[in-house]
Amino acid sequence: MIRPRRRTAALAAAATALTTLVAVATTASAAAPKPAAGTAYLPPVKHVFVINLENKGYDETWGPGSAAPYLSQTLRSQGVLLSSYYGTAHNSQPNYVAQVSGQGPNSQMQADCQTYSNFSGSGTVAPGQAVGSGCVFPTSVPNLTDQLTGKGLTWRGYMEDMGTPCRHPQVGAVDDTQKAKVGDQYATRHNPFMYFHSVIDSPSCADHVVDLSALTSDLGSASTTPNLSYITPNLCDDGHDAPCVDGRPGGLASADEWLKTWVPRITSSPAFQADGMLVITFDESDGPQSDATACCGEGPGPNAALPGITGMGGGKVGALVLSPFVKAGTVSSTSYNHYSLLASLEDLFGVPYLGYAGASGLNRFGLDVYNGSF
Repeated sequence: MIRPRRRTAALAAAATALTTLVAVATTASAAAPKPAAGTAYLPPVKHVFVINLENKGYDETWGPGSAAPYLSQTLRSQGVLLSSYYGTAHNSQPNYVAQVSGQGPNSQMQADCQTYSNFSGSGTVAPGQAVGSGCVFPTSVPNLTDQLTGKGLTWRGYMEDMGTPCRHPQVGAVDDTQKAKVGDQYATRHNPFMYFHSVIDSPSCADHVVDLSALTSDLGSASTTPNLSYITPNLCDDGHDAPCVDGRPGGLASADEWLKTWVPRITSSPAFQADGMLVITFDESDGPQSDATACCGEGPGPNAALPGITGMGGGKVGALVLSPFVKAGTVSSTSYNHYSLLASLEDLFGVPYLGYAGASGLNRFGLDVYNGSF
């Protein structure tokens, strides 16, 4: 770990070896370092897990009256809380897409892609934004899975209630997963991989995007655990519905019960204990009428003047990072959003930034998050 007081010496050493670059380090409450000077501050994370919950603002989840005490107290005491973490849009779908591609929303995405339509575009503008409208991006628009595959790394999306692997509506059809059904509470709009033709048109889609039940066996060894595990609970277990169609209370209470089952399975797995990181966050706050705030310089995009419909973002939701490389019970007040998360994963996996993950001045996780020993 490079300490701030050693920055000058470290950079001098780097000058004698042009292939070695050193990043600026910061303390837990300071601004996160930018990766322009290198990645020496990064921990040796090889297995990343991401869990997204639904539609809760920061105070509701993390405040003293939280209906999710396991998340807000038990798990919080085990990791670092990102107290200024924001969604990037309203409604749900564009937030998930942002996390894996850096693409901003358009009007159909903001409406949660009621019709599973092809994206129709007319080129790109900086930083890497496809200009147009629609939901399923062409193969010319890259996403994180393309990067991982290209580097020989592994990934899987685990979707509760998905059943049939790589399940999505027919292109051009109305999305019939917009509302939960008894025995089937899967929502395509919470599965970002289904919005890229490079994924859904691939013969390997059924191997990569699978039902949540497959996670249990995959966690059995480090060799069977993907480098990226992207996990989406169903419409009850993610806190979206309240009450749920199956009679459960839903909201944070049901999400907390789901976390009690699945988080210990992840954190006790060989991959996590060796070199893992788990990020738990929410797609957006309660909705555009209650919180459409933003951070991190987010502004109008080429396809949406107001990414949050009534404001610039998806509101403050917070995030929790658990890892052997973070210090338990700590807090970072650095501003982050879903584009920051993508950029931070790209840092760990050693791939370039996509879309708004490459925006100038965007904070990426640094020693405020990776504040443990490594």
